[in-house]
Amino acid sequence: MKKILVLNGPNLNLLGTREPQIYGADTLADVERGLIEQGARQGAEVSCFQSNHEGALIDRIHAARLDGTHWIIINPGGLTHTSVALRDALAGVAIPVVEVHISNIHKREEFRHHSFITAIAEGMICGLGVKGYKAALNWILERG
Repeated sequence: MKKILVLNGPNLNLLGTREPQIYGADTLADVERGLIEQGARQGAEVSCFQSNHEGALIDRIHAARLDGTHWIIINPGGLTHTSVALRDALAGVAIPVVEVHISNIHKREEFRHHSFITAIAEGMICGLGVKGYKAALNWILERG
């Protein structure tokens, strides 16, 4: 069974209430529940983790190296544009990564256009709303 870890960074716990014109009305719990159910239907185990703390995300990435995780789907939130440490943790565990952003980061403020994660990711999905998570999971599961 394929094990997939879904990581969400700072402020994504506010989904559903934070700037709904940008991020939509779905809560993080809604997104996670949908991914877990979708994974189960397709024979995969999906686990989810969110933190507003960079170190907690890095610790969870390190743990993934030892817990049998095959893929990571990550929405690093604001750490996308600032965290070399998060990028290094992902590269260091050598687990393939798909980067997801709810909004189109390239249509937003200039500082959001750069991602430290994209260069090490297998793919990046942005601008599809929370459906981007499902697209990432589908892509991973289709790869076999």
